[in-house]
Amino acid sequence: MSNQACLAGIISASLLVACTHSATTAPTTATGFVDSFPQQGSRLPYTVLRDDLIDAKTSLPLEIRNGGFGSAMTGNPNQANQFYALTDRGPNANYSGDYGKGKSFPTASYTPRIGLFEVAENGEISLLKTILLKRPDGSLISGLPNSSALGGTGETPYHANGKPVLVNDNRPYDAQRNPIKLDDFGLDGEGLAALRDGTFWVSDEYGPHLVHFDANGVELERMNAFQNDKRATYHLPAVFQHRRANRGMEGLAITPDQSTLVGIMQSTMKNPDKAAQKGDLTRIVSIALANGKTEQYLYRQQKKQNSNSELAALTSHDFLVIERDGGFLLGGPKGASKANPKVQKQVYRIDLHSGTPLSQVPLSASVTRDPSLGLLIDGLTLEQYSVKYGWDGLAKHGIKPVTKTLVVDMVQAVAYPHDKMEGLWVIDQQHLGVLNDDDFATWSTKGKLEQKHLDANTVDHNHLYIIKADLFGVK
Repeated sequence: MSNQACLAGIISASLLVACTHSATTAPTTATGFVDSFPQQGSRLPYTVLRDDLIDAKTSLPLEIRNGGFGSAMTGNPNQANQFYALTDRGPNANYSGDYGKGKSFPTASYTPRIGLFEVAENGEISLLKTILLKRPDGSLISGLPNSSALGGTGETPYHANGKPVLVNDNRPYDAQRNPIKLDDFGLDGEGLAALRDGTFWVSDEYGPHLVHFDANGVELERMNAFQNDKRATYHLPAVFQHRRANRGMEGLAITPDQSTLVGIMQSTMKNPDKAAQKGDLTRIVSIALANGKTEQYLYRQQKKQNSNSELAALTSHDFLVIERDGGFLLGGPKGASKANPKVQKQVYRIDLHSGTPLSQVPLSASVTRDPSLGLLIDGLTLEQYSVKYGWDGLAKHGIKPVTKTLVVDMVQAVAYPHDKMEGLWVIDQQHLGVLNDDDFATWSTKGKLEQKHLDANTVDHNHLYIIKADLFGVK
């Protein structure tokens, strides 16, 4: 069957509808907006950050949009028709310049932020409030990389003109007196949990760091895996220092009783090397807020090097996970010839109780623990062992991943055209909000900035979909 025929079938598919199941962790029925919400979704509003750059592909003006509210999403726990959405570090693109490989930041002073959005009964979405993220002293953070001591992977930040971002851009570079500008409070936010008291937890890709912000965006506390970081209230297991660059803690949720944070890593970690990161084993961590106690579980991806892009809580142990690849259904910036009806944009339900808590794996002559690398089997990390012996090999040592059940296939449901599916909103027992990350409508080819397109005529944009599905499942 041709790509065109496959796409036609997908685009005509209707929303997935499943039987409902009563539960107490989400409202039984949402307000009226879910019934009248457009089947093909609704766009979020945006402003233009700058429009003075030229698209390297078309030679036309390039809009860098804000936008960008798609790195994470969660419902407002105090208002049924409102949701919060998170930006990442700001517009950026791969770039290699005179000071090494890094990222081009066309708006280098950008401050990561949380937006509060409201959905009207006719489906229109409005931005009610923007919360800029701040250091404990109230000054604005940036999205610039951290230093190496706090997880930085050596990314050099550049301006759109190719010049490095310096502590003082008005003076020449000097390694001692005017170095490359880094920010140890900088965040590349990817996970968001909103608490009933009005505060937020954000997880990111740099550390990963988990940062607690008050209702005005001021940092209250943080957690990470760096024992020497005196800012941290509690610490994650040291193994999380081995996150793969730009694939950190992509999803974050809080249990319904507000007692425990649960985060999921985007992809297999570099534990201890690049060869190990090419697998399908990813890690989930829970953190008790009362005492910092952690537990780890394993999640098995459908394909190697996939992306787990969001986590949403249903109960204290049941969660929804976005798992996706990086492809475009309609071809995206590479054009219609690259259309791919087999892209993966799916939501799974997982149960932590079904997986092996890694702290409870018995130690033996072959199973040991390393302070930095975590659980080892015959001297290999779990990432290495799974690459070499597979999940059957892990099972022989009593280690199994959490179970997963497909809840929604967004390609079949709505012909999902975006590459990135990164936001989940549990609206009620039968309705799920899904939001994409539009990357501020920017793209790059060989380090040159372009407008990010879904097809020849459509610039990517933040788009909310509401899907009817059996979120909780029949127990």
